[in-house]
Amino acid sequence: MSRSLKKGPYVDERLLKRVMSAKSGAKFKTWQRDCTIAPEMVGFTFEVHNGKTFVQVYVTENMVGHKLGEFAITRKFIRHGGKMAKEQEAAAAEAEKQKLAAAKESTEKK
Repeated sequence: MSRSLKKGPYVDERLLKRVMSAKSGAKFKTWQRDCTIAPEMVGFTFEVHNGKTFVQVYVTENMVGHKLGEFAITRKFIRHGGKMAKEQEAAAAEAEKQKLAAAKESTEKK
């Protein structure tokens, strides 16, 4: 659900004050994932906390109006497991190995 229009976007005052007083290209470490990106923030790098580490987010014009947390992913996808996935991965590795061997043979013949 979006924020009420009469309230306006939520921009953390402390963060905005730091941005206004800083030089272009500065980095800011923040935990404010719910802070809306304002036009004044364009060109700065924010280190947004994702729950474990800080993810660097460089703000561009296309990001204005979005939240800082949208660009710092909190979940890490590893892969879908299972026997079938392991077999497919092994087959792909074997095919790559054969492809490299064939390429090596063709260069040695020349």
